[in-house]
Amino acid sequence: MIQFSAVYVLWTREMIKYLRAKSRVVGAIAMPAFMLIFLGLGFRRVEVPGLPGSIGYFQYLVPGIIGMTLLFTSSYSGMSVIMDRQFGFLKEVMVTPASRESIVLGMIVGGATTSIIQSLLMMILSVFIGFEIPAMHLIAASILVMFLITVIFISVGLILSSFMKDFHGFNTIINFIVFPLFLLSGALFPVANLPAVIQVFSYLDPLTYGVDALRGILIGYSQFSVVFDLLILIPVSIAMVIVSSYSFRRSEAV
Repeated sequence: MIQFSAVYVLWTREMIKYLRAKSRVVGAIAMPAFMLIFLGLGFRRVEVPGLPGSIGYFQYLVPGIIGMTLLFTSSYSGMSVIMDRQFGFLKEVMVTPASRESIVLGMIVGGATTSIIQSLLMMILSVFIGFEIPAMHLIAASILVMFLITVIFISVGLILSSFMKDFHGFNTIINFIVFPLFLLSGALFPVANLPAVIQVFSYLDPLTYGVDALRGILIGYSQFSVVFDLLILIPVSIAMVIVSSYSFRRSEAV
């Protein structure tokens, strides 16, 4: 049973942590900002195979960098679970009457909110560099896609943190997961440019559909229809929440 008061308390805690850790905000958007500036400006006049002439590389790149921000920020949120376990906060939460599902949902909603805020900051930065900002209703629609992407990858972080006890191990494993997912997603170049064998792995990557949906909404160009992307993202996000809740309950018994 979901207890919304527990979800709200954990969400509020995550917001307070986020607002107090200004270095975290800067650190999380620094790398995507560098990639946006150097790749976007450096290759803006390059004709990328597979792109229509009406779509410049910078316009194509911005949704990919937003996807990158969501992927990295969300996946590394599992680190805070390990910190909470080491400093005893997680044990204190576990002895409350809050259900495990409520605890997991509170962590996911809190992490999703901070990830979306950072992605919107990236979108604002891209406007100053030359990105043509879409209408407000399209930005609102893109936030829904951002939420689905963050739910998937926060769940990945929670699943890993359920079984891992130290920062170094988590860091190693999560890096091994997120970098291939990012490169396979088509965030930097069209998936169709990859060899056919590698394209198979791209189409197994949920970020591929997230980035594609963001492009469809923000710049009006996508490989698949936005509806098709959502039909992939919604069931995958629900399944990942279920698996992360199960993993969280299992980790308590270990």
